[in-house]
Order: sequence, then C-alpha cells, then structure tokens
Amino acid sequence: MDLFILRHGKAGQSSDGPDDSTRELTTEGRNEIRKVARWMRTKKIRFDVIATSPLTRAHETAEIVARSLGQKDRFEVWDDLAPGGDLATICYHAAQSGEHAAILIVGHEPSLSMLISRIISGYDISSIVLAKGGLAKIRNYSFDKRPAGDLQWLLTPRQMMEKR
Repeated sequence: MDLFILRHGKAGQSSDGPDDSTRELTTEGRNEIRKVARWMRTKKIRFDVIATSPLTRAHETAEIVARSLGQKDRFEVWDDLAPGGDLATICYHAAQSGEHAAILIVGHEPSLSMLISRIISGYDISSIVLAKGGLAKIRNYSFDKRPAGDLQWLLTPRQMMEKR
C-alpha cells in the first residue's frame, strides 16, 4: 500500500478561544493547495481513499485535492485525524483499504510527523518536519503487529512546484 500524508494548507490566525476547529484556509493557503493538487494530477497520483480530519482547514484541503483529481467520491472524514487523535487507530484504519490501495490522509502537526515517525521507525519521536501543504509518501505500508513502511519522499509545497 502507498500511504500519502498531507498537512493542511496555511490557515487563519489561531484564536485564544477553546474552539480552534473552524479556522479556514487563507487565500494563500487555498492557492498553494491547488498547486499541490495540480502537481499530484500531473504525476497521475490517484487515491482509493482521501481521508481528512474533521477540522475546517484540513477538510478544505482535502476537498481541494479531491475536486482537482476528480475523486470527490473517495472522500472520508476520520475523527482520529483531528489533533490529539489516536495514531494506532489511524494506522489500523488506513490498513483496512487493502495492500494494493493508495490512501491520502490530511491532518495536522505534530500528529502527522509522529505518525510518519511511528511507521518508519517504530517510535513517535523522530525529528520529522512536515510543512503546511507538505506531502509525504510511504511505500509498502502495512499494519501487522505494528505499522511499518518505507519513507519514499517528504516534500514541501515549493519542492512540488519546482519538480514539474
């Protein structure tokens, strides 16, 4: 299985209030994610599932990608992709799509970097930084007794735009 991990695009200012879930992408964030989605389209990347956090900024990011790739029917909301969600549940859920699937998950930091670290090293503490709008690809993802896979690439939005 190929597991793709995308951090949401740039969003509005974080509020001091208790509910950060409704922050939307900025105009710059939407434009950047559109470019990332176009890059995916030029690379002919297709997904069996596009899973997103329920938070607005991640949901918008996933919608832009799904629309750009013509895959709105692949869209799912996974509550555990919200900040503080259970990484083991995310790993298990991803594995349910089958060994030949391509899955995109869209979420937040630091959870996504911890997820990548857990999959490639078995630990949550590797120093991995996933930029806003950044995309990682893990090949040979599997979940037997623990998640495992090979990090094939970790790209910033700028790198995707330079690699046309």
